Amino acid sequence: MRLVAESFAWPFRGRWRSPLAAGIVVTALLPLLFVVWLGYAIAATRAAEEDPSQGPPAWRLSGRLLTDGVWASLAVALTVAPFALAWNPLAALLLSAGVGPAGDAALAQLYAHVFALLALALPWGLVALLVLPHSIAAFAASGKPADLFNFAEAVRDVRRDFVTWNVAAAAIVTGWAVGLACAGLLCVGIVPGIFYAILVSAHAAAALHGQGPHPSAG
Repeated sequence: MRLVAESFAWPFRGRWRSPLAAGIVVTALLPLLFVVWLGYAIAATRAAEEDPSQGPPAWRLSGRLLTDGVWASLAVALTVAPFALAWNPLAALLLSAGVGPAGDAALAQLYAHVFALLALALPWGLVALLVLPHSIAAFAASGKPADLFNFAEAVRDVRRDFVTWNVAAAAIVTGWAVGLACAGLLCVGIVPGIFYAILVSAHAAAALHGQGPHPSAG
C-alpha cells in the first residue's frame, strides 16, 4: 500500500539526520520531556501535511511547540483516563478470581495488576487509533485546540473514509511494532525505534487531513 510505504520512508526524507538525532535524545529523556516530544509530533504532522517531500522538520523549541505538546498531552490523557480508572477495579476482580500464586499476597497483587494492564491496553489502543489520528491531523492544520478534542468528529471522519483511516492505522500500528520490536532485533535500540514510530505515525495521520476519497491509500 502506498500510504504505508510512504509513511515508512518519510522519516528519511529531506535533511533527516539532524531531526532524528535530536529526537533520539529527547526520547531518551522521556518522561521528563514528554510535552516537548508530543509538541514535535504535532509539528511533524503539520510538516507532512504541508510538504511531505521535505521530510521531518528541524527541532525548534518555541512557545507553539510547548503549547501544542500540552494540548496533545491532555488529549492523550483523555483517552487513557477511562482505562486508568478501570485498572485497579479490574486488578481487584482478577485477584479475587485467584490470579497469581497462592500464599504470596504481594506477588498475587503484582500479577493481577500486570494482567489487568495487558487486558486494558488493547481496548485503549483501539480507542486511541479511532479518535487521535484524525484529531491530531485537524489540530496540526488549524492550530485550534477544539479540533484536537472533537472526538465525535474524528469518529465521523473514520466512517466517511474508513479505507483511508484503515490504511493509516495499519501504518501507525506497524510503525510501532517495528519501533518496539524490530529495532531491538536490528541492534538499533528501543529509543530510536520509538522516535521512528512517532515519525511514521505523524506522516500517516497527516494523510487523513482534509480527506475525501484518497487514491494514494490503495
